[in-house]
Amino acid sequence: MRVDDGLDVRGRRLQVARQRGWSKSETARAALQAGILTKREWRWGEKIRAVEVLSDLLTWIEGEYVFDHAWADAFERNGLRYYPKGLSAVPFSPVTGPRLIAATHEERVMLARGAIELTKQLELSSLHVLFPQEQDLEALTEAGYMLREGVQFHWENAPGGYDSFDAFLATMSHDKRKKVKQDRRRVADAGVTYTWLRGAEIDEEALDFFYACYENTYREHWNPPYLSREFFGQIHAAAPDSVLLVIAEVDGQRLACALNMIGGDVMFGRYWGTKEFISGLHFETCYMQGIQYCIENGLARFEGGAQGVHKMSRGMLPTPTWSAHWVADPRFAHAISEFLDEETAAMDQHIQELEAHTPFRKKA
Repeated sequence: MRVDDGLDVRGRRLQVARQRGWSKSETARAALQAGILTKREWRWGEKIRAVEVLSDLLTWIEGEYVFDHAWADAFERNGLRYYPKGLSAVPFSPVTGPRLIAATHEERVMLARGAIELTKQLELSSLHVLFPQEQDLEALTEAGYMLREGVQFHWENAPGGYDSFDAFLATMSHDKRKKVKQDRRRVADAGVTYTWLRGAEIDEEALDFFYACYENTYREHWNPPYLSREFFGQIHAAAPDSVLLVIAEVDGQRLACALNMIGGDVMFGRYWGTKEFISGLHFETCYMQGIQYCIENGLARFEGGAQGVHKMSRGMLPTPTWSAHWVADPRFAHAISEFLDEETAAMDQHIQELEAHTPFRKKA
């Protein structure tokens, strides 16, 4: 199974919280009763039909990128339990992709409704489907989920691809083009050079250096890193060509590193860190080098990661993202629905205002 963009999202089986003590057979019975699968179609280890739902029953909220702290607080203030909750997502990856794996719209609607029934049987507070692709979003809407809008910033290659980085810069407004050149010159004047490593070019020493940078980013904010060195090693071993390291050096000494993931013709910005502050180093390492790599290697899109209006000045444009939510308690479902109506209107206005400040030259 692969996302339309080519990002590998290996199918995961439905699991239940270990603290509930549910076995695979008990989970299978619940899924069958909920109408998610037929007896003929249910096979542990097979992916005849699957739904990336309830793959985790969460008692924590890190790594989702669609934050519902306020909803959880409201539940708690009223003496209700918000966790565990149902979640369909790729952990630590704010990447749009398939969440309802079926051949037709009707089957996707069936899966979405079946997931609600399974959520009820597991007595969870709610069910959240994060970053579903458009066809899944349509099915989730029909099944009665509430929608929530967000925004990311993506860079798009020209049709047929830019001939060079300079050709890309030529499409930007004078002020933005001048700023990018100044920032890049500042980094170059500091003696910084770059190396791109992908696939088999990445050795253990390079991964060790990346992880030291990644860990340092979290330590500087007094937080432990979420992911282990072993995790990144396993990702590289399982899909080496999906990993790109952008390494900054000064006088032959490694200084900073960004890790990007590549799937098909799309690159996803993920993590970065540095051993030393240099003005402009973050933007160059994380964004401009990524854009340059996409241009030179014919990639169609660069998704720079979550958040960051500052990315617009580097040529990344606002792109709506979506999530879908079902809440069991009708009182809270009503309140959240009203909140989402107001939030969506505000988000639409925010995106329109951002689009009015495009970094590119206005067409005559």
